[in-house]
Amino acid sequence: MDNAKSPCGCAALRARGGVDPGPDPARRFNRLAVCGRWALVAALSLSAAGCGASGGGSAPAPNPSPSGAVRQADPASPFWVNPHTNAARQLAAYTRAGDGAKAALIKKIAEQPVGEWIAGNNPEATVRGYTEAAASQGRTALLVLYNIPHRDCGQFSKGGAPDSEAYRDWVDQVARGIGQRPTMVVLEPDAVLHLVDGCTPAAFHEARYALLKGAVERLKRQPTTKVYVDAGNAGWRSPGALDEPLRRAGIDSADGFAVNVSNFQTTRASREFGERLSAKVGGKHFVIDTSRNGNGPYTGGDPAENWCNPPGRALGERPTTRTGGGAVDAYVWAKRPGESDGPCKGGPPAGAWWPEYALALAGNSR
Repeated sequence: MDNAKSPCGCAALRARGGVDPGPDPARRFNRLAVCGRWALVAALSLSAAGCGASGGGSAPAPNPSPSGAVRQADPASPFWVNPHTNAARQLAAYTRAGDGAKAALIKKIAEQPVGEWIAGNNPEATVRGYTEAAASQGRTALLVLYNIPHRDCGQFSKGGAPDSEAYRDWVDQVARGIGQRPTMVVLEPDAVLHLVDGCTPAAFHEARYALLKGAVERLKRQPTTKVYVDAGNAGWRSPGALDEPLRRAGIDSADGFAVNVSNFQTTRASREFGERLSAKVGGKHFVIDTSRNGNGPYTGGDPAENWCNPPGRALGERPTTRTGGGAVDAYVWAKRPGESDGPCKGGPPAGAWWPEYALALAGNSR
């Protein structure tokens, strides 16, 4: 979250993509349709404004993208490129219209792997569809789980499982959907931070810690699944405020933690933040969401909304596991670039595809 505080006392949200995909003012998700063994993007578009996160994509078209419109990413990235994202459909539309300039820009997004935000009921089939599609291409699926009870402190992205029992069953379904297929999981954006900043009422703290720890342990029973617990961003509090909460949330059993999900902090700042936090949690590794951090955070306008569709932002480093060493396992695009953070600065509802913003992100990128 950014330094600015939201009305509920949480740090200002980051913006994600898809159910994302990072905190946007409202999160919504679309069910995914399965076409053969392909899961057409479960456009889980959740956005969180006040204290939440936002992820994901919109529901895919019933027909696949034109052949060759989207290819799998280069060898530097092991992650699966979903050929049915909003960006892929926009690329196909610009290509059909003969608009080569716009197609070239959107292609920068459409050809990169992005997070699939998982929320809502009965996720097993959706998750199986994504992971089977990824495995069929020899790739790793990137999932962002976002269904913790009392999600987003009752703010824009409120929702989640109705109770602890339902959440444990939900996580079990996710794990069954993953099976033995290679998968990277970013676990519950904002869930730990909202315990630390007081946004989540104290009455729910113990149960949430137990649920997060249990989720890590259940997911790690899958032999090829890596789990990274969300741990905020470099614009939020110091790593010293997070080490004990992360331990209570099961970081010792996880592969590591995730930073900058749906936010705009630079890769350099995120790496420094993550390395400091890593030193406090036993040397755990981490991943960085670089989806929209090419120009760093926005510092103009209302500080309480500088996370929401900020102008002048750019795509960041492409997803890869070639990060230059240290404790950084990967750069990922957990947020889905081009999907709105919410109805601010002229944007559509959170999670909705906004082609003009997508073009700006791509046009500003190097």
